[in-house]
Amino acid sequence: MDPVPDHGEKSYQGSGRLKGRKALITGGDSGMGRAAAIAYAREGADVAINYLPDEEPDAKEVIALIKAEGRKAIAIPGDLREEAFCQRLVSEAVKGLGGLDILVSNAARQQTHPSILDISTEQFDWTIKTNIYAPFWLIKTALSHLQPGSAIIATTSVQAQDPSADLYDYAQTKAATTSFVRSLAKQLAPKGIRVNGVAPGPIWTPLQVSGGATQEKLKNFGGDAPLGRPGQPAELGSIYVQLAAADASYATGQIYGAAGGGGQP
Repeated sequence: MDPVPDHGEKSYQGSGRLKGRKALITGGDSGMGRAAAIAYAREGADVAINYLPDEEPDAKEVIALIKAEGRKAIAIPGDLREEAFCQRLVSEAVKGLGGLDILVSNAARQQTHPSILDISTEQFDWTIKTNIYAPFWLIKTALSHLQPGSAIIATTSVQAQDPSADLYDYAQTKAATTSFVRSLAKQLAPKGIRVNGVAPGPIWTPLQVSGGATQEKLKNFGGDAPLGRPGQPAELGSIYVQLAAADASYATGQIYGAAGGGGQP
């Protein structure tokens, strides 16, 4: 990508807020997942990341950054569209980390299509499986390992409230993500497990340049935001930390926006 996104590789400074915690992050090779992984490690957490096998070079960079902080780093490549893999992913993370108390469901598929007529059933299924089925399978499997004080964090989007015409399938999955955060938060509150979401606006990630936005949109990407620019993944890292930290113990069922002055919530 040109320019290369900032994930906090050089800028994020930790202060031990997640010392001793154990986190699994999907889509941890790039974008907000990478920023969260770096921030978590620098806050003292051990981290397992999931990613597609094709993203191995990026994943190796993240693993090296986690290990550079003296933290345990686990790389688990695989396709989240498969229920069996989602179950194995959680099991391998728990085994490798020695437990689990933070689950970040971040991986997503976003492809721009000018018309619903341009979306095949196969493409629609791909988006729904990645964005909706995967967190369903992951959370079901993880619940037996999550103790009181654990946190589930989902990456949703401003698309949930203000969907673009060319993101018909992606936008509805993010509306569903926002809804499941609020529903699951109520369900798991008695167990002491918090569930929250992060709703980015225009953030400079590979999701945009790999078919998530038209070439025309990319020319002025983020320019319509009140801040007049796209956000960087590093600018969301601290939000993922806050939602996982013990001192956010009264925050559950919340959606934290980061859209440069636009969007909701």
